[in-house]
Amino acid sequence: MADTLKGELANAENIQKAFEKQISELRREIAKINRSIAERGGEMLDEAKLVAGDAYQTASTRAARAARQLRTQAHSVSEVAKEHPRTTTALLGMVGVLGFLLGIAVARAANQSERRWH
Repeated sequence: MADTLKGELANAENIQKAFEKQISELRREIAKINRSIAERGGEMLDEAKLVAGDAYQTASTRAARAARQLRTQAHSVSEVAKEHPRTTTALLGMVGVLGFLLGIAVARAANQSERRWH
């Protein structure tokens, strides 16, 4: 009976050592995976920075180009207005009158639709 107890004890110790060895191997694997994830995260961050920098540069270039075109067109319009002040005044006056008439028409249409529903 003592022999069987010693055999079982030795077997339990062998099982415990095997488990400890497996746990140690798993810890090394987890550490390896963590390092790999950290490296990949750094690479992804660098890549995201590059993409964001490129997008910012493209947007900045387009905005500058649009601002230049807008400035050029505004300058052209102001030059035409300076060359033809009477025409400009008449045109702006007509736009004002048309806006006023459109406002009256919208107000009347809104007023009529309210009457229909009462």
